[in-house]
Amino acid sequence: MFNFKNHYNIDDLVEIVKILRSEDGCPWDKVQTHKSIKSDFIEEVYEVIEAIDMESPEMLREELGDVLLQVVFHSQIKTEENVFNFEDICNDICQKLIIRHPHVFGEITVNDCDEVLTNWEHIKQQTKGQTTFTETLESVPKTFPALMRAQKVGKRASKSGMDFSDIKDALSRLRSEIDELEEAINENNSDKIGEELGDVLFSCTNIARKAELDSETVLTESTEKFIRRFARTEELIRLKGIEMKSLGIDELDNYWKQAKAQK
Repeated sequence: MFNFKNHYNIDDLVEIVKILRSEDGCPWDKVQTHKSIKSDFIEEVYEVIEAIDMESPEMLREELGDVLLQVVFHSQIKTEENVFNFEDICNDICQKLIIRHPHVFGEITVNDCDEVLTNWEHIKQQTKGQTTFTETLESVPKTFPALMRAQKVGKRASKSGMDFSDIKDALSRLRSEIDELEEAINENNSDKIGEELGDVLFSCTNIARKAELDSETVLTESTEKFIRRFARTEELIRLKGIEMKSLGIDELDNYWKQAKAQK
């Protein structure tokens, strides 16, 4: 018999998921696999990010719970397979935190955050058995959003000394890549256009890195700005009693400029 409470803890969550996955549990929950719910995990994490951006403590509390459920659910599947359990996960992350913070749990002395990060990367490479810079690049998950992965690869590559001297140097490389993209477009070579466009996007992440900005964040903000301006443009056109699709690109651009001027 399940013990109902006014307040539950992590042990209760583990037990609830175990019940849901049991023979007499939920028909949906008990047939799920790691692969069948992996997209749910991604969605829940993005909802946490949205809660942070919205600065909503209530939403953040709820969405963090949904992420925690995903962790417990995946660990329960592996518990049933006798591979590992939730306690093993907790133990492993505790061990990792202790090992990677020798300045807190050991005798190492650090002066600032830069030294902390340097030590973190060095310890990480040791524990993962990475002996070359290439291995650190290859370990960046391919499942990351493309901009995020590109910027992280660029950052790790910079540890080897292979990096731009400053943001102007990175901008110069971007201009060079744009020239190569234009050449591919003039040749009407779709394969080459794709390749060169990829190089342009990768170069943009290097500029973001040199400016200490996050590529995913700045592109998200630009996309939101585009939507706001598009909405103002459409409204200006509707106020004139005109169908947006009936206008040519030059006319649309004039309305766009008006919308842009309104901020």
